[in-house]
Amino acid sequence: MYNNKNIIVTGASRGVGFEIARHFIRHGANVVGLSRGSGNIRDNNYKHYSVDLGDPDSIVSCFKNHINKDFKRIDILINNAAVMTSQFSMIMPIKNVVDMLNVNLLGVFMVSRETAKLMRGKEPSRIINIGSMASCIEPIGDSIYAATKSGITTLANVMAKEFSTLNITCNTLAITAIETDMLKSHSANAQVKIKEIINNLPIPRISKIDDILNVIDFFSSDRSSYITAQTIYLGGIN
Repeated sequence: MYNNKNIIVTGASRGVGFEIARHFIRHGANVVGLSRGSGNIRDNNYKHYSVDLGDPDSIVSCFKNHINKDFKRIDILINNAAVMTSQFSMIMPIKNVVDMLNVNLLGVFMVSRETAKLMRGKEPSRIINIGSMASCIEPIGDSIYAATKSGITTLANVMAKEFSTLNITCNTLAITAIETDMLKSHSANAQVKIKEIINNLPIPRISKIDDILNVIDFFSSDRSSYITAQTIYLGGIN
């Protein structure tokens, strides 16, 4: 399915990003994983670069010194990396606010911009942002996280216009809660609230990795060349 495709996945060392990277590798792709930590995938078709996705200089340096030299072209980018602190706005530590803005929004912009430089050409390319139900549901305690996830949807929609002549589509997949380290890190009270949100969805269950991979495959398909600036919400959110 992805034979000879070069694909970047951010936040590939664990959770959803780890599963996305493994999915692409299983289907023949060459995958570049980016995260603050070291890579956990051992495969000849996988390269991992440790990079601070909240630091624009670190991102530019990674592309200049590594990715641009190792790959002449990138076919698909999955902007998956994100950090989250769920807390009331009046007591949210400023450091956590800055971290979410830098990783979840600025980092997505920087990686998308640098990757697009390796995408422009005749071959179709894809930028896919992993958003969140938080951008639509706007749950209490998620003011900054929800704002950053709304921001990357807008970012994708504008880039879709800017990059359309370069044969690059830009779309967003807004996922519901899924069993990851990020979800487990929530307080017991926050997890109760998340369960309440899930129970009120049209399809009241958490995401499965196959739900996510299904939409990623759809956006990535050669047949989806006419689909851009779109957001798909899992679970029936609208």
